[in-house]
Amino acid sequence: MGQPNGDQVMQNNLVLSAVLALAAMIGPASAETITFGDALAGALPKEFVSALTGTGTAGRWEVVEDASAEGGQALAQLSEDTTNYRFPLAIYMPTLPSDLEARVRFKAISGSVDQAGGVVVRLQSAQNYYLARANALENNVRFYRVKGGRREELAGANTRVTAGEWHTLSLRAQGSRFVVSFDGQALIDARDEAFSSPGKVALWTKADSVTRFDHIEILPLDATHP
Repeated sequence: MGQPNGDQVMQNNLVLSAVLALAAMIGPASAETITFGDALAGALPKEFVSALTGTGTAGRWEVVEDASAEGGQALAQLSEDTTNYRFPLAIYMPTLPSDLEARVRFKAISGSVDQAGGVVVRLQSAQNYYLARANALENNVRFYRVKGGRREELAGANTRVTAGEWHTLSLRAQGSRFVVSFDGQALIDARDEAFSSPGKVALWTKADSVTRFDHIEILPLDATHP
């Protein structure tokens, strides 16, 4: 067989570029864990962008030292704006498969209006996503659909959420089914069909919640993770 000509090489490169772009858009097919031990303190890691649902000032997300966190550092939301309908987001930028489980470890530090931490999946924009959150002032866990910037509760459960301690919160999305677990215990099993496309994962807080997160686990639900 002869060597490919210039047009064939260009066409092959275009096909390869399209495949790589598609892979980047869909995101990793294997599990990954994001930690902040090696991140630059005092700044938002480069893989994240800050966004806001609702009103009030933007969140102030920074990597801070925390001896009890994995790697000795955590990503914290530090703004104490008390606006009630204010939901700062730290969005992890890769676009990920629609069927996955996202787990975070968080610690509520302070807040007079709220002491909340949450994890977001299938984020299409700062106004459209699914959210699981836990609140140390209310001692409950809630599952929400945020559509067009409007937060709608789909299900909830009461459980003790202590401030100043690390907790795990996970949101599993598979088709129209969503399971929310807190500290390893499944509390919510709900269904919704508003968002089915691949999207992004994000960290979430509310109002004046000062909250720390020390890692995010992302587990795509495939043959390896049924």
